[in-house]
Amino acid sequence: MQARMFYPSIRMKGSSNPRPLFDRLSELGDPVRCRLLLALDSEELTVSEICQVMQLPQSTASRHLRILAEGDWVTRRRDGTSQRYRGAVERQPDAARGLWLLLRAELADSPDAAQDRRRLRDVVAQRQSRSQEFFSTAAGQWGELRRRLFGKRFEAPALASLFDPDWTIGDLGCGTGELTEALAAGAGQVIAVDDSAAMLQAARSRLNGRGNVELRQGRIESLPIADGDLDAATLVLVLHYLAEPLSAIREAARTLRPGGRLLVVDMLPHERAEYRQEMGHVWLGFEPREATRWLRDAGLGQIRLRPLPTDPDAKGPALFAAIAVKPAKRKRSRKATKTGGGSRNRNR
Repeated sequence: MQARMFYPSIRMKGSSNPRPLFDRLSELGDPVRCRLLLALDSEELTVSEICQVMQLPQSTASRHLRILAEGDWVTRRRDGTSQRYRGAVERQPDAARGLWLLLRAELADSPDAAQDRRRLRDVVAQRQSRSQEFFSTAAGQWGELRRRLFGKRFEAPALASLFDPDWTIGDLGCGTGELTEALAAGAGQVIAVDDSAAMLQAARSRLNGRGNVELRQGRIESLPIADGDLDAATLVLVLHYLAEPLSAIREAARTLRPGGRLLVVDMLPHERAEYRQEMGHVWLGFEPREATRWLRDAGLGQIRLRPLPTDPDAKGPALFAAIAVKPAKRKRSRKATKTGGGSRNRNR
């Protein structure tokens, strides 16, 4: 009776048809493919970079890549007009991975693999040098280039991602909702307050469809927000319109939970008296020491105030930003309470 050939089989994920281990031997049976897979284990490479590392014509490199890709040894992704390849040995069943580990150990110390590694380092270094060359020539125009490519305000929604998604943030003096829109990109809820019905109407048009924004009409000195409802609050270009900025800061502090943060952005002192008539400004900016004192008097701590960098396109006065934290409530120990109570009794 004729002997039957038996090849161990590997059942692939997502497929009901097992693939013989012999197929894996065939896919890895070419030393060039093994060297290629070794290079792709450590770096993602384009076809042209693979040709440079392996010193192969493109047609030969493409043929080997097609075999490895069909066998799930590598993955590929489109990057513009290029395809980028990366080793994917971890996607193989245990028997196939064991086969590759044996071949890799045999191949790693070979002279050809050593030369591949040197050329691979050169390819990576060339990438870095191209980036460095670009930045060395574009440094002076980088800001303008970023604005032209991505717009002037892409940072604000991105930075909003740093917020805890469970936070409720108050945009106090929201105006037309420009800042509210940026805050809503990261916060769980934004409560936007303004005294002007016209401003709120403009904000409503801007924020149409934002389900996590609630607009409320009210005065900054008497906010329609309950005690401790906010995790953070902003007073951005608001205080210079108010006769008593300290009362607004105290009111904002009232709405913060213990540990909540208040951000104040406003103008540094200036001499543009025409702003009083043209825009209704009450204050011509604020001294940093004065603003810091108000924040402290409102019961806030951990105060940090710094001038903001000036925008070369801006025509107005310089600005500052101040951040302050509402202290957490300290729990009195039972011992301290008893001691205090005894003292009061004795004083009576």
